[in-house]
Amino acid sequence: MARHWIATSWGSPDTWQFVEYEVPRPGRGEVSIRVHAAGVNPADAKHVAAARPGAELPVPIGYEISGEITALGPDTRIGSGDAAVGDEVIAFRVTGGYATELTIPAGKAFAKPTTLTHPEAANLLLAGTTAAEMLAVTDVVPGETILLHGASGAVGVSVLQQSARGGIRVIGTASAGRFDVVERFGGIPVSYGSGLANRVRDAAAGAPISAGLDAVGTDEAVDVSLELVADPRRIVTIAAFARAQADGILAIAGSMPDSARFRDAVRGELVALAQAGELVVPLARTFPLEDAPAALALLADEHPGGKLALIPPG
Repeated sequence: MARHWIATSWGSPDTWQFVEYEVPRPGRGEVSIRVHAAGVNPADAKHVAAARPGAELPVPIGYEISGEITALGPDTRIGSGDAAVGDEVIAFRVTGGYATELTIPAGKAFAKPTTLTHPEAANLLLAGTTAAEMLAVTDVVPGETILLHGASGAVGVSVLQQSARGGIRVIGTASAGRFDVVERFGGIPVSYGSGLANRVRDAAAGAPISAGLDAVGTDEAVDVSLELVADPRRIVTIAAFARAQADGILAIAGSMPDSARFRDAVRGELVALAQAGELVVPLARTFPLEDAPAALALLADEHPGGKLALIPPG
């Protein structure tokens, strides 16, 4: 019998339950996947912390997985094309990825990049599609210099890699202990805190800051972006939603219809980049699937230094 994590009440991961369940057989347009790794993301806990419109308990947890196909519905192809039982795949924007096995719409599954391990592959697309959308909505073009808040985090590292491919210069905020990560992926690191705007100006060496990308959601990130970027419509946040409404900057989230459409459309491109070795996923640690609350606690309380993944038994 398969097992998965569910939220039976609104609250913290400590209230979730790891229970047995029957995996539905795939119908036409569906695929069943044995999970080898599940990606761990802040949204996994945030989306069940309190009641929200359209969500009903119990809620299966987890949005991103890597594994192998165990069954295909009749006349069914996956998002990347033809597939067969035993093929390794990744899937994103699924429901209930914290599981040993699940059945999902086949269009959400893509051939797993052979360059990535399962724990790495399980963390490719949520951060990667978010990063791609941040660059797209701010209309960043080759040759520009941009400011990235939270450059050493998962979304930030993907922004750095995608920017480097596109000839975009990135000045990225990080703690001093994480400067090496920013530099490894082609960014110019600056420390956050008092005097940030002047440090960014110095790093830019006279170049205008064309866009601001906020992956942390602090007032400092928004204030400094507004100070340095001439057009507030070229500032985007994935966390400071109240500031976006108050200050006229952009906000994006996977729950927004436009964001969902963009992220679905760009999945294949990011998978291809990973297969070509042009997009990597720094991994900090793995946890057994049954220890999911501990993984979320680490993610909430510390900067783990890379992505986390849950590994089912066997």
